[in-house]
Amino acid sequence: MSKMIGADTTAIVETRSRGKMIAYWSVTLLLAAAVMLSGIGQLMQYGGNLELVTNLGYPEYVLTILGIWKVLGAIALVVPGFPRLKEWAHAGIFFLMTGAALSHAFANDYGDYGFHIILPLSYAALNIASWALRPKSRIL
Repeated sequence: MSKMIGADTTAIVETRSRGKMIAYWSVTLLLAAAVMLSGIGQLMQYGGNLELVTNLGYPEYVLTILGIWKVLGAIALVVPGFPRLKEWAHAGIFFLMTGAALSHAFANDYGDYGFHIILPLSYAALNIASWALRPKSRIL
């Protein structure tokens, strides 16, 4: 009987780990894709990025800096290994996204239906979810 309980317990633990791993990779890949596309858009100054930055009062070269950080951060999230680098990438993405939302809020640049606030905060939420779901091998 104890073998049966042990087998059930093992099956439950494996199911939870597998489900958590699927959730982790789903959220992390979505986050990495969103951050990567955002960074590429900023590097190319595509899709109104230039107007957004100048409306906030930042110089144009900020797009290059933010774009490079976003691309490197997205790569760091999906590359195997390097748990400390991943921690720094999560922190950087969190600061970038909350800083973007606050910059828009302080400049009274909310966009249609608050889009300029909601989008970066949704990326920050994805970032927090990815960090919280990370496997034990990535916990420092």
